[in-house]
Amino acid sequence: MTPPFTVRPAVPADAPALAHVHTASWQETYTGLMPPDFLARMTDGAAHERRRQMWEGAATDPAQIVLVAEQDGAVIAFASGGPARDHPGVDAELYTLYALKSAHGQGLGRALLHALAQELQAGGARNLALWVLDVNPTRQWYARLGGREAGEKTQAIPGSGELREVRLVWDDLARLR
Repeated sequence: MTPPFTVRPAVPADAPALAHVHTASWQETYTGLMPPDFLARMTDGAAHERRRQMWEGAATDPAQIVLVAEQDGAVIAFASGGPARDHPGVDAELYTLYALKSAHGQGLGRALLHALAQELQAGGARNLALWVLDVNPTRQWYARLGGREAGEKTQAIPGSGELREVRLVWDDLARLR
């Protein structure tokens, strides 16, 4: 039986664990879905350090909400969100939601997404959007939770080709399933 997990706000001391989950999740999720050289740059030691610094700041940024899921005292997943950055007509954005592959299937993603939605609603947000890689299997998971597709964008990766992302939107945070 899998031990229970807890969801709590992140603190600056969580930054190394957040960076670890972030880079490990990228390696576990995007291998074969992204150009190998781009993935290597996004998960190498320098990227890990950049992410550690980013998460240290994000944990204290009043404009962002960063939540972690812990199991047996270890951070195994996290989510972050805040004001929508490039989603016209949408109040809030899910910036990140990552879990270690070994933690999949425990309900962590749903628990983190629901807790984040509650925090965003408490701050006045009525709706939510996110960008997801078009070939990411999580895209279907978001759709099952009520997200609807609402556009796409292509990002050029110098020397590696392009990545296509799809916008998913929940028009009413209160109805996020």
